[in-house]
Amino acid sequence: MPKKTVFVFEDPKEANDFYNFVNTKFQLQDYYVDVQVPFEVDERTYFFSFYEVEIPTKTLNLIPIVLDGMLSEAANMDPVFDEVHTSRNGNRYIALEVFNSIENDCLSEGAISRDVVLTYLRQLKSEYLATDNYNEVVFKN
Repeated sequence: MPKKTVFVFEDPKEANDFYNFVNTKFQLQDYYVDVQVPFEVDERTYFFSFYEVEIPTKTLNLIPIVLDGMLSEAANMDPVFDEVHTSRNGNRYIALEVFNSIENDCLSEGAISRDVVLTYLRQLKSEYLATDNYNEVVFKN
């Protein structure tokens, strides 16, 4: 992750869906899709880079542990449920950083373009989350 201010939102879709959305919307043809994606706001050109981050959640499953303990004591058996003693899920997030030729970090406190860029990113997020067929975004441009 960069040492810049980023716009982050939870991504409920499959891995690489945001990549495919950006690639299609901006017609990048798989070239620089996650870095330096150009966009315009108020006749100024900005660029965003994005990162797909997964934050795993590890859960301890007590029932299989207790059952294995009971079976071990009662029947002197090896653990039966040892593969399900823990489970791992993850939440995916998209983090976007924005820059231009004037500002290195357009999202930092005090950045001149912070408000207009945040408005654009919120709209981009909403469009992404509401779109299932990414080819539709080409016609919206």
